[in-house]
Amino acid sequence: MRLHIVKSGHTFTLNVKRKLKPSAGRADEEEPPAKMTKLAITADKDEDKYDHHTVVKCWKCNPDTGLELPALSDDPHVKNVVQGVLHSLSSARQSEVKAWEEEITACEHTLMLEQYATAPIEASGLAHCSKCDLKENLWLCLTCGSLGCGRQQFGGLGGNGHGLNHYEETKHPVSVKLGTITPEGSADIYCYHCNDARVDPELATHLAAFGINVATQTKTEKSMTELQIEHNLKFDFSLTDESGKALEPVFGPGLTGLANLGNSCYMASVLQTTFSLPSFRERYFPTAKDHWQTCPEPLPADCLDCQMHKLADGLLSGRYSHPRPAESAPVQATNPLAHDSPTPVFQEGVRPSMFKALIGRGHEEFATMRQQDSEEFFTHFVGAVRRQLKRTGAGADPTDVFRFGMEQRLQCGACQKVRYRVDATDVVSVPVAKRERGVDAEGRPQYEDVPLKECLDIVTGTETLDYTCPSCQKQVIAQKQTRFATFPEVLVVHAKKFQLVNWVPTKLDIPVILPADDIVQLDEYRGSGLQPGETELPDDKDAAPALPEFNAEAMAQLEGMGFPTVRCQKALLATGNSDPQAAMEWLFQHMDDPDIDAPIQVAGSGGASEPSQEQIELLAAMGFTPAQAKKALRETGGDAERAVDWLFSHPDETGEEAAPSASAPPAAPEVGGSSALPARYRLKAFISHKGPSVHSGHYVAHIRVADPSGRDMWVLFNDEKVVKADAESVRDLKRFAYLYVFERA
Repeated sequence: MRLHIVKSGHTFTLNVKRKLKPSAGRADEEEPPAKMTKLAITADKDEDKYDHHTVVKCWKCNPDTGLELPALSDDPHVKNVVQGVLHSLSSARQSEVKAWEEEITACEHTLMLEQYATAPIEASGLAHCSKCDLKENLWLCLTCGSLGCGRQQFGGLGGNGHGLNHYEETKHPVSVKLGTITPEGSADIYCYHCNDARVDPELATHLAAFGINVATQTKTEKSMTELQIEHNLKFDFSLTDESGKALEPVFGPGLTGLANLGNSCYMASVLQTTFSLPSFRERYFPTAKDHWQTCPEPLPADCLDCQMHKLADGLLSGRYSHPRPAESAPVQATNPLAHDSPTPVFQEGVRPSMFKALIGRGHEEFATMRQQDSEEFFTHFVGAVRRQLKRTGAGADPTDVFRFGMEQRLQCGACQKVRYRVDATDVVSVPVAKRERGVDAEGRPQYEDVPLKECLDIVTGTETLDYTCPSCQKQVIAQKQTRFATFPEVLVVHAKKFQLVNWVPTKLDIPVILPADDIVQLDEYRGSGLQPGETELPDDKDAAPALPEFNAEAMAQLEGMGFPTVRCQKALLATGNSDPQAAMEWLFQHMDDPDIDAPIQVAGSGGASEPSQEQIELLAAMGFTPAQAKKALRETGGDAERAVDWLFSHPDETGEEAAPSASAPPAAPEVGGSSALPARYRLKAFISHKGPSVHSGHYVAHIRVADPSGRDMWVLFNDEKVVKADAESVRDLKRFAYLYVFERA
């Protein structure tokens, strides 16, 4: 605070002290929770737990501690200011207001709905699907009145997808779920053409065509929102060992929890994992105080470096790692890492509200309070750190430990000539083979174990594809293989377990088996580069125009849902190469195109259109020259976000004003990593997801740390709950992890 006063010249501050209310934390005195109306794991409100006392301080009167002015606090004008501060919405709270209030809108298909000659349908309870005997989860086609059962949904709701089949046969786009119609005229409405929930402003009129009077309707089934809420509230990572004994909370430096801000577990698990790595600790922890004294930004809330140093101090100092105030026995101090009370008392956790608001600023998804994908956030987080360091040029880049290169080898099946390319990346995404081995007692499918080595073998295996060879000048079958060109210091492995099941992105709990010692050896996967006796394929601009560089995040998300690569590429090309949601909608609309799986034919010379001045200025504002910006935008098909990543991987690129010659050899990217062997890695951490889909569930992180004696132990970071993990749960959850983080040994 004194530093802020000195830098800003602001004289007065409001000191807010809070005291835990007597009943806070006592389950026997708490009122029943309010009915859930949002799809969120909501944060507790401070006003429900604490009493607040405020006092105004003058720092000009006492520069050391500030002089308390109780008399000034009674001034009516000051009282109004104080109340305004106390009742103002923080950035986190502003986002929480919108947390899961779904913004469902109408579409052209609901607004322009055409109805055929219709007749009343059977009464509720007698109606059933036109293609099976199901009488629940029925969807009424608002075009012709056909009844079809829905798809299987969260919560075990049965369905055979006959409503979807009706759309595929007739292309009638809009249906309404019968059991959700209310007297107020609301209901679940789905547009299959848009593949999204919609609103029908004339629903009452459209239902009247089938003899349905909305005023007499009674809601009998859960809406889609209610089903998702139900599943979002069912997550449960056990905090007990195999014998049922509560796991031991731990405290100390590096063992600080992160309070859940409302569906922020995806962020917390990534931050705990990255700040367990030496590169992040050394970059942000020792220099925190120095940065705050010299930071040129007037507001720390606008400076990512400030927030990163603040996080490092909060997570690593140990000052905030202590049991929360509670009416329970005091913590025994014999072990600084352990709490021996019979009833575990957890931490309050650091609340990274400013960081979350800043890291998500301007991002369509991460700016919200909705559940997100931890792998996507990791990629976004790494990119944001690099952009900040690019702007400031201060300090070493802690994300360099993730960089490595993947070698792409392409060989023509006719002339046998080859082409090599190295792409920079931070994550290796591995497919997980789906082999069902029956169902459990609740009817959920069970899957065979898949060794991690099998996943790596698939990634680095050979695949065939149609290819227009610039040497043969004809369409041929080519072989493509991906290998490691270099190896990172920290290897992040993303297990692609989210796939489309009945058109719904669903997480498949397929066990991935690591070696017993958690050691992974990658020597056999190293690429070789151009070998003696191999002839390179020529670069012929007229023979095979080049495809643009595809958005890596969007490609990973679409491929993770089970779409073939060529379909994902076509969808991104058709929708701007940036938005996976728009690309998915395009895919659903073009599933039946006869050429959907045909190779992409790029018209013209392969050169992208000239980037707009607005795009160039956007990148120039981030510290790049106009020439660099123009070159990067050409190389990435005009995608500004990918252009930034391209510039980071080409730090020596000066740019050029003239369009690059198609015959000029591309600059070798700075991919990072090392090609030295052995490439031996040991598991440092893993992030697990529990829940049925990408829309709901909960993330936690398990991290290997050293105990006071220097021996390894696993710690579970479950938001603000930080406990010593038992060996059995680690073995089990490791098999179902979503992200694995290995350190080079």
